[in-house]
Parts: sequence; C-alpha cells; structure tokens
Amino acid sequence: MKNRKILIWTIFKNLDVILAGIIGGVLVLVTFLGVIMRYLFNAPFVWQQEIQLGCFLWLSYLGAGAAFLSESHVAVDIFVDSFPRKVREIVEFGAYIVTCVVLVFLFWQSNRLLMQMAKTGKVTSILHVPYDLLYTVIPIGCVLMVIDYTIVTIRHYRERRENGE
Repeated sequence: MKNRKILIWTIFKNLDVILAGIIGGVLVLVTFLGVIMRYLFNAPFVWQQEIQLGCFLWLSYLGAGAAFLSESHVAVDIFVDSFPRKVREIVEFGAYIVTCVVLVFLFWQSNRLLMQMAKTGKVTSILHVPYDLLYTVIPIGCVLMVIDYTIVTIRHYRERRENGE
C-alpha cells in the first residue's frame, strides 16, 4: 500500500513532465507521418497543422513547468553567484515572488480568455476542436509552474539550512 502511494505521488509530482513527453511524442509522430504522406504518397493530412499547433501550445506550457522542476530555465547564474550569500538569497526570493506574481496574472487573464472563447463557441476550421479546450493549458500550466517553482525554492531553502548556510 505504501509503495502504491509513493507511485501515485511520483506520477502526480511529475505530471507535467509525463504529459509534455507524451504530447512531444505525438507532435513528432504527426509531423513525421505528415512528411511521409506528403512527399511519398502525395496525400497530405489536412488536419496536421491543427494537431501540431495544439500539441505545440500544450507542450510549451507543460514543458515550462517541467523546466521549473528540473531547474532548466535560462538564468544568469554567474551574475547572481558573485553576490554575497544574503544578497543572493534575497535576489533569488525576489525572483520567485516576481515570477509567481506574473504567473498569477497570466492565470487570471487566461481564465478571462477561456470564458470569452466559451461564450463565442469558436472552433478550429478542420477538426472543429473548441478553442477554449486548446487554451485550457494556459491556466493549468501557470498553476503547475507555480507549484514546481515553489517545490524548487523550498528544496533550495532546505539544502541551505542543512548545509549550515
């Protein structure tokens, strides 16, 4: 029972990484098959671009959360590392606060966008996928990014405390 709880927690904790991997695989597969169909059989998929755009949108927002969790975002560490320890901690915490504020603002605005899309009932031209379904990833991604960045920030704080810094 304990192993099952650990497995469920691990899957939940890495949900953005898992989903981004699956969606990235779908994107590569659709693109590869589209090239084969277009150039070898002269029969392109008419729906290929809509799938690719949807996958790219979802991959971008879920991948950003995964990048927070693995600390893969671009940073200017050489500049921050040159500061004294206390100043470095203040700068890192300030960056955390600013990032979270921006993500909360984006979350709020994306919810307004989703409500507008739901009211208009706009759908894609070929597959008739509702745009509000495509853009649902924006608030989901924002929440996952805040959670992942918070986990990383807490991890850094604990590591510093354990190291006696």
